[in-house]
Amino acid sequence: MMKVLVTNLRYQMTKHQKILALLGWILTCFGTSAIGAAGSLQAKSFYAGLTQPDWAPPGWLFGPVWTILFAMMAIAIWRVCSIATRNESRIATLLFLAQLALNALWSWLFFAWQSGSWAFVNIILLWGLIVSCIVFFWRTSKLGSLLLVPYLCWVSFAAMLNYSLWQMNTNILS
Repeated sequence: MMKVLVTNLRYQMTKHQKILALLGWILTCFGTSAIGAAGSLQAKSFYAGLTQPDWAPPGWLFGPVWTILFAMMAIAIWRVCSIATRNESRIATLLFLAQLALNALWSWLFFAWQSGSWAFVNIILLWGLIVSCIVFFWRTSKLGSLLLVPYLCWVSFAAMLNYSLWQMNTNILS
C-alpha cells in the first residue's frame, strides 16, 4: 500500500532538473529525427522520381514541418513528465518512445528499403500510438496533449500519401 502511494506522488523537479529534462527530450527527439534522416539520404531524388498524386506536397516542405513537429513533441513529453506522477511519467515515456521508434523506422522502410506496404503498416501503428499518447497525456497535461495534435494531423496526411504513393508505384514500392 505504501509503495503505491509513494509511486503515485508527484515528483517536484528543481528548475535546473526541468531544464536538463527538456534538453534531454530535445536531444532524444532530434536524435530520432537523425536516425530517420539517415534512412532518407536518397529521399529527395527518390521522392521526386515517384508518380505522385496531385495533392502531394513538394519535397522541400518535409524538413521544416518535421523540425517544428519534433520540437513540439519534445515540449509535449517534457511537460507531461515534469508534472506527472512517477507511474504516469513511466507510462507516458514508454508510449512516447515506442512512437518515436516507429517514426524513425518509417523512413527506413519507405526510402531506404522501398517497402510501401511495410511503411504503410508502420505508419498505421504509429498513428495509433500517437492517439494513445494524446489520450494519456490529456490526463496529466492538456497542453502536452494538444502539442501532439499537429503531429497526428501530419501523420494522418502522411499515411494517406504513403498509401497513394505505394499504390501508384507498385513497381518501385513493394
